Amino acid sequence: MSSALDGLILATSFAHVLLSPYTKVEESFNLHAVHDVLFYGVSPTSLPNYDHFVFPGAVARSFIPNVALAWMASPLLELARTFGFVQSKFDLQIGARLVLATVNALVLCSLRRAVSKRFGRLTSVFFALFTCSQFHVPFWIGRPLSNMYAFAPVVYAFVLLVDRQPNSIYPSKLSVHLSLVLLAFSSVVLRAEVAALAMPTVLGHLLRREATFGGLLRTGLLASVASIAFTMAVDSYFWKQRFLWPEFYSIYFNVFEGKSAEWGVSPFHTYFTSSLPKLLLTSLPLSLIGFFVDPRIRSFLLPHLVFVVIMSFLGHKEWRFIVYVVPAFNVAAARGARALVRLRKGSLLGRLMFLAVIFCVGANLLLTCIFTMSSMANYPGGEAVRAFNAIHESKSPQPIHVHVSNLAAQTGASLFLQTQSPPYSAKLLPAPQPRYIFSTSSNLTIRALSLDKTITHLIVEENPRSRMLSYGWRVVGSVEGFERWEINRPDMGSKWLERDTPAKLLEMIRREKQLVRMVKSEKLWILERDS
Repeated sequence: MSSALDGLILATSFAHVLLSPYTKVEESFNLHAVHDVLFYGVSPTSLPNYDHFVFPGAVARSFIPNVALAWMASPLLELARTFGFVQSKFDLQIGARLVLATVNALVLCSLRRAVSKRFGRLTSVFFALFTCSQFHVPFWIGRPLSNMYAFAPVVYAFVLLVDRQPNSIYPSKLSVHLSLVLLAFSSVVLRAEVAALAMPTVLGHLLRREATFGGLLRTGLLASVASIAFTMAVDSYFWKQRFLWPEFYSIYFNVFEGKSAEWGVSPFHTYFTSSLPKLLLTSLPLSLIGFFVDPRIRSFLLPHLVFVVIMSFLGHKEWRFIVYVVPAFNVAAARGARALVRLRKGSLLGRLMFLAVIFCVGANLLLTCIFTMSSMANYPGGEAVRAFNAIHESKSPQPIHVHVSNLAAQTGASLFLQTQSPPYSAKLLPAPQPRYIFSTSSNLTIRALSLDKTITHLIVEENPRSRMLSYGWRVVGSVEGFERWEINRPDMGSKWLERDTPAKLLEMIRREKQLVRMVKSEKLWILERDS
C-alpha cells in the first residue's frame, strides 16, 4: 500500500507534465536558463550566448536551481536518447520538467511516510488522495518557477518536524536545526517570502521550548551567511555583476520600491477568500476539522497560518507565493477526514460523514479534471510552433525565417521548441537539416515585418483578414485556445412543468453528449509569404 500511494503521487505529477508539456512566460527565464546550461555549458566563453544576455531585461533570479536541474537531467536525458525516448529538443524540455516533478513528488512521498508514522496509515492514505486530487500543486511542481524550486526544500523542512513517533512531544534538536537550515537557504537563494514562514516556525520552536534562542540564532546566521556567499559567488558569475544577490535585489525591487504593486494590488483577505480555497478545494473545510480535533495539527498549522497573514500585508498577491502551505493543510485535512470516517458506522451521522469524505475527494477530482482540460488548451504558442515544425518538416530545404509574436512567446513558444534552430549538443541531439531562423523581437510592427523580405513566415495573433496582412501573406495554419466553459441549457420553453420533462432532459443529454462544453477560439495564425 505504501509504495502504491507513492507511485500515485509520482504518476499524478508526471501526468500533468505530459498532458500540458508547454510553459508560459513566467517560467521562461528558468526554462531558458536550463536550456542554455544543457546546450552551451557553463564556461565563460559560453555565457554571451545565454538568453538573458541575448534578450536583456529579465529580473535577476538565481542560477543555482537551474544549473542543478540541468546537471541532474543531463545524464538521464542522454540515457533516454539511447533508448529512443528523446527525438527532438522539445523532448528535452519534457524530460527536464519530469526530473523537477520527480524531485518535488519524492518530497511529498517523504511527507506521506512521515504522516503515516506520526498520525497513522489511514491519515497518510487521505493525504495522498487529497494531494493527487487537487489541481495546483500536482500541475505546477513540474514547472520551472522559482516557487517550485523552493517547494522541495521548504516542504522537506516540514517533513523533518513531522517525522517522529505518534506520542513524541518534541522533534529532535537535529531535525529542528536542519529544518531551519533549509528554510534559511530557501529564503536567501530561492524565494525571499520563505523568510515569512521561517519566522513563525522559529517562534513556535521557542514557545514550545524545542530549542534555545541562542542555538537557533547561531544556526540561522551561519546558514544565511553561507547561502549568501554561495548565491553571490554563483550568480555574480552567471549575471556578470559583482556581488549580486538576486533575492535581495528582488526584495528591494518589489517590496521597498513597491514595484510589485504595478502588477496589481489585491485586498488583505484575498489569500483566505480566494487563493486557499482555490489551492485546497474541498480539503479546506476538512483541514479546519483536523485543526480542532488534534493538538498535534495545531502545533505545525499555526505557523503556516501566520505566514499567510504576514503575506497578506503585501499588496500584490499571487497564489504561488503561499503554495508552500498546501502540504501542511493537506495533512490537517487528512487528519480531519480520518476523524470523520472513524465515527460509528452504525449511526446515521457516521454514514453521512463517511459519504461526505468520499464526496470531497470526488469533487476535487471533478474540479481538477475541468482545470486540467482548460490548461491543456491554454498554450496556443506552443501548439503553433509545433504545428509550424510539422508543416515544414517534410518540405524541401529552403531558407526559412519565422517571426514569433508576443502572444506566442508568452504561451509556450520556448527555445526548446525551436527544433530546427541552433544550438545543438552532440551528446543530446544531432543537428538537423535544414536549419531555421527564429526571431522573437516584440517591438516590430506588422508593417515592419511585412517589409522585411528576409522573414518568410509569421506566427501572429493579428487576424490575417486585417488590412496589413491581407496582401503578401497566406494562411497555412491556425491554432485555437481556451476561451470559456459553456453550459448546454435545454430550451424547454413553458413546458418545463410537464410530466414528461425528465424524459426530455435525459433525451437532450443523450443527444448533446455533454451538459458542459469547452469553447475555443482562434488565437494564433501561421502565415507564409506569397512567392
